Amino acid sequence: MSSVGTNQLRRNSLGLIAVTFMVISAAAPLTGVAGAMPLAFMLGNGTGIPATFIFVTLVMLAFAAGYVAMSRHVTNAGAFYAYAARGLGGRTAGAVAIVALVAYNAMQFGLIGLLGGIAAGVFGEFGLVLPWWGWSLVAILLVGFLGYRQVDLSAKVLVVIVALEYLVVLIVDFAIIGAGGAAGLSLNLFDANAIFSGSLTAAVLFCLGSFIGFEATTIYAEEAREPEKTIPRATYLSVLMIGIFFVFTTWLMIVGIGADQLVPTIQGYGDPSALFFDLAGRYVGGPVPAIAGVLLVSSLFAALSAFHNYIARYSYVAGREGLLPAAFGRTHDDHQSPHIGSVVQTIGALLVLAVFAGLGLDPMLNMFTWISQVGTLGVLGMMTVTSLAVIVFFRGKATDASALATLILPAVSGLIMAALFVYIFLHFGDLTGTTGGALGIVLPSLIPLAAVVGYLLAVRLEKADPARFARMGQNR
Repeated sequence: MSSVGTNQLRRNSLGLIAVTFMVISAAAPLTGVAGAMPLAFMLGNGTGIPATFIFVTLVMLAFAAGYVAMSRHVTNAGAFYAYAARGLGGRTAGAVAIVALVAYNAMQFGLIGLLGGIAAGVFGEFGLVLPWWGWSLVAILLVGFLGYRQVDLSAKVLVVIVALEYLVVLIVDFAIIGAGGAAGLSLNLFDANAIFSGSLTAAVLFCLGSFIGFEATTIYAEEAREPEKTIPRATYLSVLMIGIFFVFTTWLMIVGIGADQLVPTIQGYGDPSALFFDLAGRYVGGPVPAIAGVLLVSSLFAALSAFHNYIARYSYVAGREGLLPAAFGRTHDDHQSPHIGSVVQTIGALLVLAVFAGLGLDPMLNMFTWISQVGTLGVLGMMTVTSLAVIVFFRGKATDASALATLILPAVSGLIMAALFVYIFLHFGDLTGTTGGALGIVLPSLIPLAAVVGYLLAVRLEKADPARFARMGQNR
């Protein structure tokens, strides 16, 4: 039974499966398969994508080792913020808190555009015609409703959606295995030569994007049952489920088309996302391609709901800890949800939607591509800082955790994340199509600007209330 307390999140309301699926929903498995992977094949290293996923999965596991070690000592819905506070101090934590709000809002805003564009096409086939922004508007309002209410309601919805995503992709996967693919079930796609056959950096970024969101297991630490066990297990389980799923599925997508024909086939589509639906039609047929289209929209909805929950909880923690106005740090009397952060995020999403729709900008090429990379940049920055925070937190401290988990693996993952952060920041224009304009400079600069704002807010708190500043990131 959930325990109730004033201005507290609803305790003991989420188990291992609920936390895991709420996190995986942010990674949007079907969206990754249908939307991101064709681009990864075409712009990355082609048949080297499965092997690249193995590498990225190992990097995520390296990051998770330190993350999990620290989760046993820190229980706070602020996640990255709390880890930074306990490892690197309140000023760095303030910077991370505001970066988190900007990054996850950017992911949310970008996905709103992507959902609208895809939903307009998918539902238009059934005669349900709305402009893209109409579908985005419906999604924003539904997500806002779920975010305002109890977290276990969101969890129940997301578990069903993610399970159906996995099911439809695995049906296509096993149909390809059953048919033997286009030219046999070759396993030579996992050799080193395939990895370096194209743009490895672009491939790594696409693969990394499929994991964005897994780090949020600790956001639910205050609402999970037995968080000291549930959060570490959910973290490792989500990384392995995402990694194994994408290694398996990208291999079979290549097998289904044929390695030699993969890139030319994708280039021949008017829309690269047609790859998965072509495979579904070719190997399964019947209503499966149409069902997959509907589930692609629900996949994006699940990701929107997950990021909305992250934003609401970061807002709640920032208000509770004194960085944002105190109203953000209050929970709903009945639902015990971080309802103020939820409402503010919903209003922000409506305003951004109005701007892009009003200017007649494309929901996918502009709204999604421009803004979502800001989110990726912010998450990489936070993971870099968190890796450092883990090392500092455990330095000279007696602990059961090994040096491998508290020093070596965090150092390796932190260096990789830092390198990717610098690459995206310097090449943002090329990655988003904003080269030559102010947007290519302004958009990536939002992340360091957010860090400066957060740092200054923490300095203000330190001067106004030193005792409260000293409690930043404490266990809840």
